[in-house]
Amino acid sequence: MSRSYKKSPVITDHSTPGTRWAKRQAAKAVRRYAGCMNNGKWYRKVYCSWNICDYKFYQTRKQAIREWEKDERFQSKFSLVEIIYNWEKFYRRK
Repeated sequence: MSRSYKKSPVITDHSTPGTRWAKRQAAKAVRRYAGCMNNGKWYRKVYCSWNICDYKFYQTRKQAIREWEKDERFQSKFSLVEIIYNWEKFYRRK
């Protein structure tokens, strides 16, 4: 099993069903484009890439721990071990 991990702790919304739909719409727009595409990367101008992946969340481990320490509701619901486990699950592991 691989022991790789993310180099930067970022979550994007690539896993949502809306993103899948947006990618399909982008592919349709590029295929149906009637004009000439001179450059290989020119397809990006046909459909806005911000419509595909709109959200990025960046949080370090220290920020997650600080947020847990500040909020009493988090402390009553989750332990520090659970907070760190969830941070690693979403931000650290691939």
